[in-house]
Amino acid sequence: MSAGVPVEVMGVRELRGPLMVVSGVSGVTWDEYVTIRLPENEQRHGLVLDADHDVAVVEVLEGTAGMNPATTRVAFTGEPLTIPVGLGWLGRVCNGRGAPLDGGPPVFGDSRAAVNGAPLNPVWRDPPAEPVLTGVSAIDALTTLVRGQKLPLFSLPGLPQLELATQIAAQATASGAPFSVVFAGIGLTNADAAFVEAALDERSAAGELALLINTADDPVIERVLTPRLALTIAEHLAFTHGRHVLVVMTDMTSYAEALREVSAARGEIPARRSYPGYLYSDLASLYERCGRIKGRPGSVTLLPALTMPGGDITHPVPDLTGYITEGQLVFSAGLHALGVYPPIDPLQSLSRLMRHGAGPGRTRDDHLDVAAQLLAALTRARQVQELSELVGATALTDTDRSYLELEGAFREEFARQRSDEHRSLDDTMDRAWQVLLRLPRRELGMIPAALLAGR
Repeated sequence: MSAGVPVEVMGVRELRGPLMVVSGVSGVTWDEYVTIRLPENEQRHGLVLDADHDVAVVEVLEGTAGMNPATTRVAFTGEPLTIPVGLGWLGRVCNGRGAPLDGGPPVFGDSRAAVNGAPLNPVWRDPPAEPVLTGVSAIDALTTLVRGQKLPLFSLPGLPQLELATQIAAQATASGAPFSVVFAGIGLTNADAAFVEAALDERSAAGELALLINTADDPVIERVLTPRLALTIAEHLAFTHGRHVLVVMTDMTSYAEALREVSAARGEIPARRSYPGYLYSDLASLYERCGRIKGRPGSVTLLPALTMPGGDITHPVPDLTGYITEGQLVFSAGLHALGVYPPIDPLQSLSRLMRHGAGPGRTRDDHLDVAAQLLAALTRARQVQELSELVGATALTDTDRSYLELEGAFREEFARQRSDEHRSLDDTMDRAWQVLLRLPRRELGMIPAALLAGR
C-alpha cells in the first residue's frame, strides 16, 4: 500500500483490551491512522502500533467495548493522525482527542499537523532565555521558569499539585510578549476536571488558553494521545504565530500508567516497576518538543506535573523525568502539614536555566544575588534547627536564633500564598528582602555592598 492511499479490509482477528489485531493487510506502517466502521454506521478511530508481514496491531482510541470482529471493517488511511492547528484552539475546551466539550463546532485551523511530531533538532535550537513569570513567589524568585525550558513539578499523593498547576496556567505571563497557555489534564476525576475548567474560565474566555481534558473514565489510549495533541497545538502557536506558549501537563504519572497498560496488552516484556523498557525514550519524545528555534520569535515552555507514587522520588516516572528536564519543583509534606501553600521545598527545588532568564536586563538587577543569599540562609537555618534539636534552644547564639526567625518569616511572609493570589515580581523580591533583613548585615555576604546599602 502506498502512502496516502486508503485501503479497507475486513479481517479483525482478535480484540485484546484497547488493541485490535488485524490480519490480511500489506504495506501498513507504524503510526498510521485508521478508521473503524461498525454496524449501524458507528465509526471509531485508531493508530497502528505495530505491523509485521500481513498483521497489524491497532490501538482503538475509543476502546474496543461492544465491537464484533466478524462485522468490523478497518480502513488504513496511509497517513499519520493529524489535527487542524492554528489560533482556533484558543478559547476552546476539548477532550484528549480534540473533540469539543464546550458545545462549539469542531476546531478548524489554517493547516494540519501530525500529532506525534518530533523533538526539536539540536542544530535548530536557541538556548532558553527570558523569564516566564508565574505570579508564584517560590517559583519566580528562587526557581525561575525560562522560556523554552522544561521544568517538572514533583508532588506527593494528596498534595495540591493540580491546584498549583492550574494557578500557574491561569496567571503566567511572558512580560508583555504575545503569550498563550495549553493545558492538558490527563486522567482527571470528573470533579478535578470541573475545577480546572472553572479555574481557567477567565483565561479561556480571553482567548489565551487551549484546554484539553482527559478524564479517568475515558479510554486509556486517549490518555496516551492527550499530551501529544497539546504539544502539536503549542508548536504551531509558537513557531508559526510567534507566540510564547506555556504547556502545562498533569498528571504525567497517569500518562505513564496508561503507557504501561497498553504495553501489557501488547504482551511486551516489562522493565522496571512493570513499565515498558522504552519509557525513557517515550517521555523524551514529549519533553524534547519544547524549546526555541533559531530565527523564530516564539517558544514552547513545558511544565509537566506528576505524582511520585509513595512519595518515592526514585520511582521510574520522576526519576526518568529528572534525567530529561532542566530542574524540578519538589513539594514538601512538612510544609503542607503546616498549612503552607504552595508547599514547594526551596532546598530540593532547582531551575538549572535560571541564570538565562533572571537578573540584569531580564527581571531585576538584584534577583540572582538575593535568590542565592536566601537559599544559603535557608540551608543554614535548617542546620541550626537540627542543632537546636540536639543541644537545645538555650545553647544557640543570637545569630543562630536570627536564622530560625528567618525560616519562619520565609514560610509565613514569602512562601505562603493564596491559590488565587498573583504576585508581581517586585512584590516577590521585596518580600525576599524583608525576610533576609531578619539577619545581621554581616551575614549577608553574598549580596554586593552597593545593593545592601540601599536597604
